[in-house]
Amino acid sequence: MKLFNWLIILSILSLILFLSGSETYGQSPPGVSKFQEVETDMKSFYVALSRLSFVVGAVSGLLGGLRVYNNWQIGRHQIDVQVVSWFGACLFLATMGFFLSGLYAVPLT
Repeated sequence: MKLFNWLIILSILSLILFLSGSETYGQSPPGVSKFQEVETDMKSFYVALSRLSFVVGAVSGLLGGLRVYNNWQIGRHQIDVQVVSWFGACLFLATMGFFLSGLYAVPLT
């Protein structure tokens, strides 16, 4: 029985030594180069996307302000929901630049 245990231990050790001594050559999976290409493209698009989010936020804020002002002048005095929704939309679009920088790993400048 002891001989059998020694043979198992010896075979496991020899297998470990055999596998650790051999060099393995890993190849990159297909599509990695395409992902790197898309990553560089997205980093170049980041500035345009962040500026676009600020412009859309500004236009949305102007339109929302005009709409709330119009409803106030018409006589609809319960406009709290509209004010909060337009403010939330503008705040969301203004913070999209920060989220885009985190998503594409581009530092804020």
